[in-house]
Amino acid sequence: MTDTTDITANTANTANTLIVLDMAGTTVADGGLVERAFERAAERLGVEPGSADHAAKLQYVRDTMGESKISVFRHLFGTEELARRANSAFEQAYGELVDGGLIAPIPGAREAVEKLRAEGRTVVLTTGFARVTQDAILDALGWQGLADLTLCPADAGGRGRPYPDMVLAAFLRTGAAADVREVVVAGDTAYDMLSGRRAGAGIVAGVLTGAHGRETLDEHGATHVLASIADLPALLAGEPGA
Repeated sequence: MTDTTDITANTANTANTLIVLDMAGTTVADGGLVERAFERAAERLGVEPGSADHAAKLQYVRDTMGESKISVFRHLFGTEELARRANSAFEQAYGELVDGGLIAPIPGAREAVEKLRAEGRTVVLTTGFARVTQDAILDALGWQGLADLTLCPADAGGRGRPYPDMVLAAFLRTGAAADVREVVVAGDTAYDMLSGRRAGAGIVAGVLTGAHGRETLDEHGATHVLASIADLPALLAGEPGA
């Protein structure tokens, strides 16, 4: 991990004009809905709850938090047909849970996005979910229009994290930064860190409100680890202790 002093100096002297933020675990608290939706989807495909197969598949889902869900299901179920069936069942189950009021904003997340935009920065919200699920989350939170742009893997050619595609799509579509080093990526998973690094982002900030802890975020390229996305504006402002 880069020395904190160097990061603070960097952020104070860099434009940081484009901010690419993950959703679940970073700006949105979903209370483990990914696992619950997966369990519903797996059961619909004949994976017996409590079986060794179920446990192994659930562990893989945990290990790959942040990755495009269709990619996860391709790995777990082997064929494109089964993967698409599993993904459809997952998206339906997750949407039902969202509609049940089981998500909430990470405290301070909305205010952080609003502050960043008020400072003239462009904010993009990204997800590994399909567009229909992303929209369901945005609708449930009243967040349609909160960010300048929202992206899912399909918006970036189909590849989600850990590929850099969504970050680079944000860079190209918004035109908000002249250099990828002016891009800031923030997320709660190892794959968020990898995608930011691979895209060449100048700051790749991990947050401790989601799937992975400080050690994992550091190991996968975090330039800084924050307690919450609410701390990001202070980091970019170069405030001492941020």
